[in-house]
Amino acid sequence: MKRRLVQYFTRLRRQFKLALCRLRGRKIVHVLHIGKTGGTAVKAALSGHCDRGDFMITLNPHNVTLRDIPQGDQVVFFLRDPIARFVSGFLSRQRKGRPRYYTEWSNGEKEAFEHFSTPNALALALTSEDPEEQAAARQAMLAIEHVKDSYMRWFDSEAYFLSRLSDIALVGFQETLNEDFEQLKRMFGLPSDLVLPSDPVKAHRNPDNLDTSLDELALDNLREWYKADLAFEEVCRQFAIRRRQEYEF
Repeated sequence: MKRRLVQYFTRLRRQFKLALCRLRGRKIVHVLHIGKTGGTAVKAALSGHCDRGDFMITLNPHNVTLRDIPQGDQVVFFLRDPIARFVSGFLSRQRKGRPRYYTEWSNGEKEAFEHFSTPNALALALTSEDPEEQAAARQAMLAIEHVKDSYMRWFDSEAYFLSRLSDIALVGFQETLNEDFEQLKRMFGLPSDLVLPSDPVKAHRNPDNLDTSLDELALDNLREWYKADLAFEEVCRQFAIRRRQEYEF
């Protein structure tokens, strides 16, 4: 209850601040934070550089979606290949978000990680011939934070996203994070010496020594599971190409 109240009043303060900016004729640029796509690193780099005179950059938490953002405000967000995001999300929640964060497992996550020790084991079990194993895998996919979250959590539907294209200033990708961050800096006149954090803890990256391997069957299963997200990612990549051409980056 206390946590929800804090979140509620934090959101009210943010909305009041943004309303004042609009009354003063300042533009608002929202950075949506989609889990496991590089958003923590981007927000860490931008912190302290959000007040840009004629516009304000607001760094949103995970629970803010495109529908929460008023039409006419600009939006920036980053995506990631959904299968790579699955692996990263699994490993992050397996560590309960440590070392940067610590969030205890939900009951569903506890059951999932007691049953599946690697991303590959979970993905393979999605088409297990054992009905109980397959059911456990599907339950785990719907229980683990980040793993369970479709991109539609933030964008509602492809149709809704397309209806808001005029508000989308930039779509970046975790795989080209440094390059896309440079584009963001140029678009909004951010300091040229601004860089993303290199420290893996500050960037909330998984350690390099974890097992991220996926068998071909696991990949096939994940392509089927995240079929809608893969299609949405491609729509966004095509948009990003057009946007880059428009700005001649």
